[in-house]
Amino acid sequence: MELLCEKEADAVTVSSEKNSFFDESESSGVEDGGLDDLELNPFDGLPYSSRFYDLLKQRENLPVWQMKDAFLESLLHHQIVVVSAGSKSGKSSQIPQWCAEYCLSVNYRHGTVVCTQVHKQTAVWLAMRVADEMDVNVGHEVGYVVPFENCCTNETILRYCTDEMLLREMMSNPLLSYYGVLIIDDVYERSVSTDILLGFLKDILISRPELKAVIITPPELSCNLVSYYGNVPLIEASNKPVSVEVVHASDIQTDYFLSALKLVFEIHRSKEKGDVAVFLACEQEINRAYETIKQDKVHLSPDLGELVPIPLYPHQPYSDYIPYEGLDHRFTDNKRRVVLTTSLGESLIWMTNICFVIDVGIEKRKVYNARIRAESFVTQPISRIQAEMRKRILSSRPAAKMFCLYPEEFTDQMKSSLTAKIEESNLTSVVLFLKRMDIAGFGQCDFISRPDPESLMQALEDLDYLAALDNDGNLSEFGIIMSEFPLDPQLSKSILAACEYDCVDEVLTLAAMVTAPTCFITVPLEENDEAVLGRKAKFLHPAGDHFTLINIYREFEELKRSGASQYDIEKWCQDYFFKPTALEMACVIRSELLDIMKRIELPVSEPAFGSDQNVLNIKKSLLSGYFMQTARDVDDLGNYIMLTHKQVGQLHPDSGYCVTRKVPEWVVFHEFSVSDRSCLRITSEISPDLFMHLAPQYYISNLPSSESKEILQKTTATTSSSITTLHEEEESDVDDDDDDAATGSAEPRCIIQ
Repeated sequence: MELLCEKEADAVTVSSEKNSFFDESESSGVEDGGLDDLELNPFDGLPYSSRFYDLLKQRENLPVWQMKDAFLESLLHHQIVVVSAGSKSGKSSQIPQWCAEYCLSVNYRHGTVVCTQVHKQTAVWLAMRVADEMDVNVGHEVGYVVPFENCCTNETILRYCTDEMLLREMMSNPLLSYYGVLIIDDVYERSVSTDILLGFLKDILISRPELKAVIITPPELSCNLVSYYGNVPLIEASNKPVSVEVVHASDIQTDYFLSALKLVFEIHRSKEKGDVAVFLACEQEINRAYETIKQDKVHLSPDLGELVPIPLYPHQPYSDYIPYEGLDHRFTDNKRRVVLTTSLGESLIWMTNICFVIDVGIEKRKVYNARIRAESFVTQPISRIQAEMRKRILSSRPAAKMFCLYPEEFTDQMKSSLTAKIEESNLTSVVLFLKRMDIAGFGQCDFISRPDPESLMQALEDLDYLAALDNDGNLSEFGIIMSEFPLDPQLSKSILAACEYDCVDEVLTLAAMVTAPTCFITVPLEENDEAVLGRKAKFLHPAGDHFTLINIYREFEELKRSGASQYDIEKWCQDYFFKPTALEMACVIRSELLDIMKRIELPVSEPAFGSDQNVLNIKKSLLSGYFMQTARDVDDLGNYIMLTHKQVGQLHPDSGYCVTRKVPEWVVFHEFSVSDRSCLRITSEISPDLFMHLAPQYYISNLPSSESKEILQKTTATTSSSITTLHEEEESDVDDDDDDAATGSAEPRCIIQ
């Protein structure tokens, strides 16, 4: 594929008299002010702006800048290079630019540059920052690709993307043939997608000898990666020691959350300039801190300035991002920002005006338990890599302070690095992807850290139940189609079943709503009065929470279609306690899913929401994918026991059943999490006979012995007896009227199963 557009060809002509790599020493500015002396940007052929030279001076002071020549030399002579550099050294912004210069020097004949990031927010921020430094336009020469958003063109030279999106690109382009340099960043986080990329990289490099790969890692992991890829070159950046005043607590805090918030207000009352970053243990604490600061700041003296809490959620792939220009205010206003984040939020903080970091030193990490098919919180100390990264956030401030709410000897309990997420995650989507890559001719993925064998076996079993595998254990036709959707396999299966049950329009809406962040604003219990409950009740659907979400989406979409202003939309959301950003994200996700349906030529039904038949069809579609996530109320008090194991959970407070105080006996649920108070989230009532009709028989036979299984078996016996009676009546009717017998036949089973 020819990637060199006319604009790029002009750029190569302009730079043809230069050295093989772009020499920044020649970009010293305009000496005489004449047009002939203007330095032209080799990436777009236009003269550099004065801002380019200002930013270049800043770039030259970055710790990573000193290794530029050594890096380019190593990249020229080796296929893979490992770069060891600490946080805030400039590695994520400078190395991709140098790789773009390399691709320019070889006329892009092998492709362009792609750089992976774990977080959507980081990919967007980096693209904006790097486009500014390269003096080009975001979305043209430099762009980004994140879930449900593509800001690139065919002329994009350097693109930042999430590791998840690059994996999805590999399904249609396994060898990543559009790229000449592949950069894998954020390795220290050991996300599932990053580990898969690292595992497949060996096969890709063997198949494409012209491809260059760069792996950016913290010093603590560099030796492991060098040996893993066979003693490849290692380029080390010299990180300057961080001179930050570190204050440790004398002992472990009994209430670290309260201690952190007290410290925030003490810093604010001290009138010392600078913003604050607070690292908490989990996202629930981010929400609590955000609400507390909003409520308590009204009691502060106006002379102190405004206290502005800013939540950053590193674990939410579809959360909002805040442009780095909006955060980096450099003390130009009378506000103090308080960034509230948690473990792995270190890479999301780009503000250079943070002067105080408060670190609680622990994290509540979600770990998937294959036996109960649920996540639970594991409380543990953070790693030493994270502690060092949090300190380096203050590296640009001369009089910065770091408050560690733990004693100094507590660091001895910290692991050197993070545990790989592939060792503690649900692997159903991972196995579906690996099976898809089998079709492309890839062998087994050579994981750096081996996944949990029990989780792998459960994932294979679940995909078999979902009819995603054939008798030989390879992807079935349905499995191939399911892998096209960037969704949980169970949700993909529900969409396919909706094609048979003629309710695709509604199930696409539902898929978008459960994939986007929750649209509900949590209302404190003391504020849940009759008026609040009455507003919630407006959207409730008697069939369950899945249908309530469809109601909410349809009304929000109708409001937008009617031409309502942004103010009116936000006012409507505020009145009914909805998050407008979450609903907007649901609209974007649904549009993307609809595009996928059209691309793979699946039928899309006309809307029919509201009829009894449509409600029944949606439930059938849901059960086709989520028959493994059903539960029965065992005491008429809302204590539900899972069908697949003996774990007990309750309805989530956001459930409509908590408003109507109805306790259905059998429910299908979207999610069960031990970490979230053992709650079933998004539940709808089902009948046992509908479940028995749709769940695979070999799944039912493998259920553990329980009272629930006995009830289902009795239901089957009763249903079989009714069907036998019905058939006898039909046979007698055949003698009188064949046409009547035809209309009395039983409903056929969904062929998706």
